[in-house]
Amino acid sequence: MTKKLKAKNITKTYQMGEVQVDALKGVSLDVEEGEHISIMGPSGSGKSTLMHILGLLDSPTEGKVFIDGDRVDDLKDSRKADLRLERIGFVFQFYSLLKGFNSLRQAVLPQILRGIPEKAAENKAKKALRQVNLGGRIDHDPSELSGGQRQRVAIARAIIGNPSIVIADESTSQLDTETSQEIMDLYEKISRNGQTVITVNHEEELAKRAERTIWLEDGEIKPDKVP
Repeated sequence: MTKKLKAKNITKTYQMGEVQVDALKGVSLDVEEGEHISIMGPSGSGKSTLMHILGLLDSPTEGKVFIDGDRVDDLKDSRKADLRLERIGFVFQFYSLLKGFNSLRQAVLPQILRGIPEKAAENKAKKALRQVNLGGRIDHDPSELSGGQRQRVAIARAIIGNPSIVIADESTSQLDTETSQEIMDLYEKISRNGQTVITVNHEEELAKRAERTIWLEDGEIKPDKVP
């Protein structure tokens, strides 16, 4: 299989006053094209920091990140933003939906930012919302949706541009068990479609839905602690 995403010896250090915090300590990771992996670990283990670096939302202190064999961690911020729009779909823990925008407008926004004509962008958004079983909720504001439906809107927004990588950071942590399983069904469907999916899960039962689980603790990968 082709390596879609590669992290090599990633470290991330934060300076908090006089205290230095090592959030990541030499993390190396390969993810294949179309693979669905899950990252687990206790609170404060560095999971979100790693997700933000892999998703080009943050830069490592040291180390390298590659997408499709090309190094991307050292690119200018403007180029990273372009790559996020072109190749990476990000699903956040708390939905990050915009107040006053209905489901259709939420999903359309990334395409508008890419310069896609509005009509074409709306057609793509409607298709993405149907993919996550929200075709009948396109005119609904986030305040009119359940937590699970809001997360489906966030997923539709993430997949509208058919990104090759989808990263979901604790995207089921605010949901009940049944809805969480439904969201994981969607990630499995996305992976079967050939897209690489990386999810951070706080529950072992959900993590097992992925093809491979990685345990992160104290900023390091611990292969022997995988459930």
